[in-house]
Amino acid sequence: MTEIIKRNKALSVSPLKASAPVGASLAFLGINNAIPMMHGSQGCTAFGKVFFVRHFREPIPLQTTAMDQVSSVMGADDNIVEGLKNLCEKSRPALIGLPSTGLAETQGADMKGAVKKFRDQYPEYNAVKVIPVNTPDFTGCLETGFAAAVYAMIDQLVPEADAAKTKPGNRRRQVNLIVSAMLTPGDVETIKEIIEDFGLRPVAIPDLSDSLDGHLTEDSFSPLTIGGMPVNEFETLGDSIATLTIGPSMYKSAELLHKRTAVPDYRFDHLMGLENMDRFIQALHDISGQQVPETYDRQRSQLQDAMLDTHFMLGQVRFAMAGDADLVKAYSDFVVGMGSEVVVAVVPSKGEAMKAIPAQDVKIGDLEDLEQLAAERQANIVIGSSHAVASAQRLGVPIIRAGFPQYDLIGGYQRCWVGYRSSRQTLFEMANILLSNNHHHEVKPYLSPLAQKPEYRLEVA
Repeated sequence: MTEIIKRNKALSVSPLKASAPVGASLAFLGINNAIPMMHGSQGCTAFGKVFFVRHFREPIPLQTTAMDQVSSVMGADDNIVEGLKNLCEKSRPALIGLPSTGLAETQGADMKGAVKKFRDQYPEYNAVKVIPVNTPDFTGCLETGFAAAVYAMIDQLVPEADAAKTKPGNRRRQVNLIVSAMLTPGDVETIKEIIEDFGLRPVAIPDLSDSLDGHLTEDSFSPLTIGGMPVNEFETLGDSIATLTIGPSMYKSAELLHKRTAVPDYRFDHLMGLENMDRFIQALHDISGQQVPETYDRQRSQLQDAMLDTHFMLGQVRFAMAGDADLVKAYSDFVVGMGSEVVVAVVPSKGEAMKAIPAQDVKIGDLEDLEQLAAERQANIVIGSSHAVASAQRLGVPIIRAGFPQYDLIGGYQRCWVGYRSSRQTLFEMANILLSNNHHHEVKPYLSPLAQKPEYRLEVA
């Protein structure tokens, strides 16, 4: 049984987590014509924006209420009102996300009260949706902030189903898709394509594959998000035939949507490997009533062949993992299914998936904890974000970069990990890394200590 090891330090050494306000802002960036505005100091927002720009290699629309010393003590409600008014006046967004920061939460900000004050003073901007969400830096991580923002959007934008007028399935081809923060824009794009292959129309909540996929546009600059889920789509979620939820951190949002709309929902911890993908394909078959396309039968058989080809290299390999709970759960299930062992998994904070991670120990901690436990248990390979690269180098083992942020390579945000085809490619990558670093089980040649080494002499004519 997995043992959960709680924090026993008063500080973080080589911190692992990205903060909850960053996660909430990421969720709002998946909505079309939207902009997040962090309620905090300029430094709070600048810190998050640096990671976004380095990870996605794109200009990121992100604003701040710019709390200073005076407003931190006397109250910053006016900062919220003035910031909302300026954004509505200059940019005309469809939605403004308002995540709090540690400074605002410590100060005791009443964001809902400030939004009400804004509505009373500027009724001409009532068409702009404003979503306040409490995401202090000192609680949770990117995953929890992302989940809190999605929950808040569903809570405020999805109307209660009217049984007399609206029933689930009015839109027979529409499927709601609630996605976790662990999924890259490339993952979301692939999942949408699989759903479309069954004749269904996915509505991703939020849709990072349309806003942060790295595409060029005709506009040279936009102060708002370009692409993503349209805000008016929230009103149609109750008409969908089903809801598909990926990631345990999003199950609370799925419960809220089901309670509000009565749309049947299907839940998946992740979509890596055979078992979860089989369940996902079966669900799409049941929802659509269509036969499974032959391409997925072939991709499944290719994955099975790859599992046979690589299990010699991956069997009994010792993995160390660091990341948010959803992500660590997905990768742990994947490698354990190949006969590997997760000797330690480090997560930055509690998560819904934490207790189900198939690891020897799950530690709530930082990258120093990862290094110490990985060295003690002789890990062969590390899975983590770019923050974990230095730890892997000190351990002398290779690393597979996964999660947020990835700033020491290009294209990590677009890497696809889900589905039969991507699972197959991930197996090949892991096996090749182990082979190139001599972390495999081949018998090394025996060299006798009694063997005489040939002497080489340089004769000069």
